[in-house]
Amino acid sequence: MKLTRNFTLQEMLFSATAQRLSIDNSATKEGIIKLRLLCVNLLQPLRNAVGSIRITSAYRCPALSRAVGSSENSQHCRYEAVDIQHVSRGKMDNLKIYKALIDLDLDYDQCILEFGDSSALSDPMFPNWLHLSWKVSDNRRETLVAYKDMDNKTKYRPLIKYNSL
Repeated sequence: MKLTRNFTLQEMLFSATAQRLSIDNSATKEGIIKLRLLCVNLLQPLRNAVGSIRITSAYRCPALSRAVGSSENSQHCRYEAVDIQHVSRGKMDNLKIYKALIDLDLDYDQCILEFGDSSALSDPMFPNWLHLSWKVSDNRRETLVAYKDMDNKTKYRPLIKYNSL
């Protein structure tokens, strides 16, 4: 089922982990509506601006969320979040998505630049992926950087040079 011109329900529900562990990661009717709104309001405008966008994770049922080591309270479990990448000519450029998000002045709840070359003191130039979330109302427009601390624990902090990457 197409959600927008370039995004399908299948890619928003696909999980190799769910397949491997026989986890049913299907969506409810309300969930499909929320995924369509996420695609219409956030993903399709980004796709139109930057070109191809790879969905690496979108909806996760609570069992799948546990299986991948994430929280059952994750926005992924509420049909509100996606992890995405932009690859062009074999080169990953995930900051291109972030720049388009800001340039297009799109409404979003969270944008997390995940890992890559990020640290406690520097913004990433090469994040491994972007976590983007969108809600029907009360979006925070919060931008964070995910990095690993000295004990290899995931930490989050605000972007240091917001809007200037």
